[in-house]
Amino acid sequence: MKAKKANATSKKTVKKTKMKTAEVYRFAHPFFTTKPVSARKPVPGVGKRMTAHIATTLEPIPDPIRNPPVLMLSDLIGKSEADAIGATNSISFHAVGDTGHVGGGSEDMQEYVADAMALDFDIAHPDRSPAFFFHLGDVNYYDNTDKGYQEQFYVPYKRYPGKIIAIPGNHDGEIYKYDGSWVGQKNSLDAFIRNFVQPEPSVPPAAGTIYRQMVSQPGVYWSLEAPLMDLIGLYSNVAEGPGYIADSMIGNKQKDWLSQTLTKIKQARSAGARKALIVGVHHPFFSAGAHSGSPQMLADLDQVCKSCGIMPDVVLSAHSHDYERYTRYVTLGNQNMEIPFIVAGGGGRGLSLHLSAASGIRSGDLSYEKSLLDYGYLKVTVTTSEIEIQLIQVQVIGGSMSTNVFDTVNVDLNTNKLR
Repeated sequence: MKAKKANATSKKTVKKTKMKTAEVYRFAHPFFTTKPVSARKPVPGVGKRMTAHIATTLEPIPDPIRNPPVLMLSDLIGKSEADAIGATNSISFHAVGDTGHVGGGSEDMQEYVADAMALDFDIAHPDRSPAFFFHLGDVNYYDNTDKGYQEQFYVPYKRYPGKIIAIPGNHDGEIYKYDGSWVGQKNSLDAFIRNFVQPEPSVPPAAGTIYRQMVSQPGVYWSLEAPLMDLIGLYSNVAEGPGYIADSMIGNKQKDWLSQTLTKIKQARSAGARKALIVGVHHPFFSAGAHSGSPQMLADLDQVCKSCGIMPDVVLSAHSHDYERYTRYVTLGNQNMEIPFIVAGGGGRGLSLHLSAASGIRSGDLSYEKSLLDYGYLKVTVTTSEIEIQLIQVQVIGGSMSTNVFDTVNVDLNTNKLR
């Protein structure tokens, strides 16, 4: 039965992306040209850009199970623990993406990174420990079944004591592997929803004998309200690149929700409640690694943020299996902002084949500040006056794990400048 459903979906996809052309082109990809887009001859049935074809392969975005899709910190860790963190005037959390694997060789790095993150916890002082782990997507690669989730998620994090929330990556949403084989889910994001978007907090069947209470996320995109910060998680769909949060194929419901959410946060700021605003999405806006950035997604983010009169203080992404930090220089009204755009995709899946070294030189409104082709995770700490982001590099030499702080950047919430 499943095979028949899979084949039916495959035929639907082929029909959707079929091009109407009999013309023979010099190159397989006629979009690679020195001609500006306005001067190109459109490919019949596709358009003038490769992205026009990619957009036809996107999958529908599931509706949230609760509206609005808002999560409170107390929903994750309980009211008393959330209050205890709030009383410290400081909150921290972990973040990284691109982790899912089936063990062996360098892929064991996922478990080493997980164990390194676990060292940041002080069980005797949970209020001083990371509040949660924000997974930046690609939890699972090519096996979106209960067995796949147990091997790629529950087993590697069996010693990680914190709660885990997530946004999906492109591999979490796919229905077919690159070779055309079925990955085990009938609809895009079925497996992700079973494990992260539950009606109530519980231990999902995929966990097997491992006890891990998963939270009840309200959807595959959501906002988290916590002491000192607002965290927004977006879903950028299934393409290898670029990412999309809205398009004619998938609609504008996520973008519209983002606008409503930012409007609410802007109103709270105008009333005197200045909290940090952090946005996370799987596909990067800028990248010098194996995956390129997403100008389409950046245009959507800019349009919404400028119309709402508010910009994020930090943007977190993954997808490229490395570490990259950019500074974007933005003017909003009469305010000049320096915003870190960070790629943190060294969670364990395997490293990018290449990564251009950061130069620190500003070009236009962007500078590429730091790069690392190695494994590691982010520790983000928010206080009343600043956001500190650290990249903790994780190395294993001779079977022994070691960690060191590779990079640190601080955002001054009073001046919107970096230090």
